[in-house]
Amino acid sequence: MSVELYKPSLDWANEIPQSLLWTAKAWLITAVLTLLVLVALARMTTWGRQFWRVTGAYFRGRRSVAVWAWLGVLLFLTLITVRLNVLLSYQLNDLNTSLQVAFQGVGARDDAMRASGIHGFWAAIITFGIIATIYVSRQLVDIYLTQRFIIRWRVWLTDRLTGDWLRDESFYRGRFLEHPVDNPDQRIQLDIDAFTASTGTGENTPTVGTATTLLFGAINAMVSVVAFTPILWNLSGPLTVFSLTVGHALFWIALIYVFATTVIAFWIGRPLIRFSFRNELTNAAFRYALVRMRDAAESISFYRGGEAEKSILRTRFTAIIANYRGFVARTLFLLGWNQTINQVINPLPLAVQAQRLFKGQISFGDVMQSASAFYSVHDSLSFFRSVYDSFAAYRATIIRLDGLVDANEKARALPRLDAGQSRDGSIDLRDVEVHDPHGKLLIDGLDLRLEPGDSLVITGPSGCGRTTLLRSIARLWPYATGTMLRPDGDGDAMFLSQVPYLPLGDLRAVLSYPNRECTIDDAELVAALDDVALGHLAGRLTDYQDWSKVLSPGEQQRVAFARVLLQKPRVIFLDESTSAIDEGQEYAIYRQLRTRLPDSIIVSVTHRGTVEQHHEHHLRLFNDGRWELERRDEPVGV
Repeated sequence: MSVELYKPSLDWANEIPQSLLWTAKAWLITAVLTLLVLVALARMTTWGRQFWRVTGAYFRGRRSVAVWAWLGVLLFLTLITVRLNVLLSYQLNDLNTSLQVAFQGVGARDDAMRASGIHGFWAAIITFGIIATIYVSRQLVDIYLTQRFIIRWRVWLTDRLTGDWLRDESFYRGRFLEHPVDNPDQRIQLDIDAFTASTGTGENTPTVGTATTLLFGAINAMVSVVAFTPILWNLSGPLTVFSLTVGHALFWIALIYVFATTVIAFWIGRPLIRFSFRNELTNAAFRYALVRMRDAAESISFYRGGEAEKSILRTRFTAIIANYRGFVARTLFLLGWNQTINQVINPLPLAVQAQRLFKGQISFGDVMQSASAFYSVHDSLSFFRSVYDSFAAYRATIIRLDGLVDANEKARALPRLDAGQSRDGSIDLRDVEVHDPHGKLLIDGLDLRLEPGDSLVITGPSGCGRTTLLRSIARLWPYATGTMLRPDGDGDAMFLSQVPYLPLGDLRAVLSYPNRECTIDDAELVAALDDVALGHLAGRLTDYQDWSKVLSPGEQQRVAFARVLLQKPRVIFLDESTSAIDEGQEYAIYRQLRTRLPDSIIVSVTHRGTVEQHHEHHLRLFNDGRWELERRDEPVGV
């Protein structure tokens, strides 16, 4: 073609309102289509239903209006990116065409042509500066708003899944499922982070914007195809191969090439979902073994168990490496395929369009813009092929979080002892049967009534079901039947185990547990410490420590009794709760309970004869399900 005076490819002076109008129309169409696609995925695909099960509540109800509005803003920013990329392709055309005109003007000694080319070149440079400024500003705003959205979503989802895990003791009862969920702590901490980041590459980082998320990345790709297809179609010419002429060849090459390579990539990458899931599973198991070893360091040291622990760790680490070898091999296979395909395609648009340039049918700027449009269409159509490994990782994350939600539901659905409220504050067990997980009968048809102020000691040989009976009364054990009446429905009760739980925090929080906030005066806390012979800790109420590591087992058990004195429950269950306390302190503590809480019902499980003297009722359990209840003489301290 004969190049005359330079003429810009767009009316840049009026481009801002035109681009805003284009973006607004694109936003409306894209929002409707995206919503329809998301609804279809949530209903028709397994992973879509799992996604909605995990986080659907965040996008429902009146409070979700702000969420959808935020997503609408992020969608608008995504479409602005597409429009800016389109404008950059026209700017690239102008830049190269202006250079061509200027060079031809110099060669033809045509000052007007040369001047128009030079003017066009600098106009293109200024245009680039304006577009680049908008591009960078948009990217910063995009990252900021995306991070705000991710953080809000993660806060909500963490609260939702943590509450779901803790509700109705699902975190404990889940161990009785046929297939207990592994590492719920990791799923709540790491998987929620990766889930809300939505990149498929792991946890959120401060640089994640819409372009790096799977949803908006896919939207960007599809809208880019629509935006660049007219450009590529108009600039593509016919190509003759073996006497066969194909019109708009460059467009059809991009379409067929991407379709074929994507199908193969999906076949290569499909096993990555399994490898990614196994990678998280095996790493979590190894990490759990390390944490467990750290917590039991003293016991392991006394046993000289270093070599045994090393063997356990080696076994779990070997599972990581075995899975990771396959993970790496399959990832390299997919990466090699994608890289090869991307390199092969690089010179293709220039080779196809060069023939028309040499014939003078198009300008050099048209060649460069058609190449830019070709790469944009190719990359956009190749989006799903390029991110298949990321999608596989994200799919594994969805599976793990859905597994946690499913396990919580199943744990809550496990049977438990029927419970009702007693009107007189008594504990009444009616025809209670307790079995072990394998169906063996531990306690057969127990009938028992305890009035306010009564005390009961439970004894029996190892494995007869003493502690299991307390678990059944606490409605934690799923292998018990019968009816229980207790004060205030769920019961104003405290269960003290042999190893008390001491939460992280200061000593004030430890003494106030399980209350979420300390509403007890320091004077009462100090008095309770004095009552259980821990007065030396009175000056450390504000010390923040891991108290389970600071206090001895006997001191930890006395802290548990201090909680009882502070919270004054109507029913107290003690499971070997004085096993680490000497007999003198044990005697004093039981006298404190009877003196300070005369109307409370006390139930003790013990193997120590010294505990029996503090109770008026004695329940003996035998290994064959039989039981025997007798009333003792007046207990000590009453």
